[in-house]
Amino acid sequence: MVNIPRLVIAAPSSGSGKTTVATGLMAAFSERGLAVSPHKVGPDYIDPGYHALAVSTAARVRPGRNLDAYMCGTELIGPLFAHGAAGCDLAVVEGVMGLYDGASDQGELASTAQVSKLLRAPVVLVVDASSQSRSVAALVHGFASWDPEVRIGGVILNKVASDRHERLLRDALDGSGVPVMGVLRRTDQVGTPSRHLGLVPVAERHADAVGAMRELAERVRAGCDLEALLALARSTPELAAEPWTPEVATADTALAGGRRPVIAVAGGSAFTFSYAEHTELLTAAGADVVPFDPLRDERLPEGTRGLVVGGGFPEVYAPELSANALLREAVAGLAHSGAPVAAECAGLLYLAHSLDGKPMCGVLDAHGRMSGRLTLGYREAVAVGDSALAAAGTRVRGHEFHRTVLDPGAGAEPAWGMVRPERRLEGFVSGGVHASYLHTHWAATPAMARRFVERCAA
Repeated sequence: MVNIPRLVIAAPSSGSGKTTVATGLMAAFSERGLAVSPHKVGPDYIDPGYHALAVSTAARVRPGRNLDAYMCGTELIGPLFAHGAAGCDLAVVEGVMGLYDGASDQGELASTAQVSKLLRAPVVLVVDASSQSRSVAALVHGFASWDPEVRIGGVILNKVASDRHERLLRDALDGSGVPVMGVLRRTDQVGTPSRHLGLVPVAERHADAVGAMRELAERVRAGCDLEALLALARSTPELAAEPWTPEVATADTALAGGRRPVIAVAGGSAFTFSYAEHTELLTAAGADVVPFDPLRDERLPEGTRGLVVGGGFPEVYAPELSANALLREAVAGLAHSGAPVAAECAGLLYLAHSLDGKPMCGVLDAHGRMSGRLTLGYREAVAVGDSALAAAGTRVRGHEFHRTVLDPGAGAEPAWGMVRPERRLEGFVSGGVHASYLHTHWAATPAMARRFVERCAA
């Protein structure tokens, strides 16, 4: 059983301000000395970076963690939450899109509402009140009554214009049964730069982000009733869930007690997309995980036996990545030696011959470029053949999130056969290399982490 106070911060639609409120609450409660566990519904990589910044201290860095019912399955939401929130005083879960929006054509699956029910957590609804007054009561009533199993415990009014506007909103909500737990003025929005895939990640603007986080905490603290929100969080019932652990997930690894292979994991500003559980699984399966920065490091970590290059923004840093010729040659040499290499999205582009005309590692016979089209959505896929990452026939759920295209999109040995929402071949398997646009969550398929470590040690 898990008895951790928790809140889900949701909204009627995207753009209402839930990231501002959720991150501000995390920072404000952390500044009060509470150990806060940050979570994000859905596959998003960028918001958890800001969450981690909001709650981490000099003594401890706590990663933001994702709760994705589509990729990981509903049965893992409670255990993954319990794993991430262990030992904390409070958990704050930021929702995704609108409260009831989930995977396309699959009902409530992967919606914030579903996750709130799985966690038995109350919802705080963040409402953009900038263009309404009395109608806010109808909106809140509709969201609160749509699904009786979803408990909306409070509302935070965002983008409120004036004292008079606030009074009209409060009067309208007075008889709704949903208390107002915060009011943020239109001028209370802290600017965070965006670009083609959303917010600019923390790793690219850490100093500025730290200052913005302090300001955000102050404004949320001044505008929200933190005591009422904490009391709501503490009203949650116990959650019947055993914490997920990477040790149990990789319990049948063949490397227990053996020599630990070094697996290099790309990081830095160009490769910021990763799930905390991936490193945990690799470590539990018997590897020594060593981070490196392809923008700065001219060689791979000493003794590297395998390489993981996740997602991020190589298109933004293509000139700098290309200029680091020594590392590109080292990556190509490792791949051509047959060592296991797992690359997702940005990693796929980094292994290509070129990106926007700039030379990359040349491992894959393909060329990448920016496009004007956003590719975004959940996917179901099957491994076409055996690779260092997956056995033939392995079924996974993942997501795509990019504005680049690769020509060709699949090699002679594709990584995946996409089966939903469309059928197509995608990605590359060559020697020890497995490269694809598809992002996966290894907590759902820990055998992939075990297999990768085993191949690195072989």
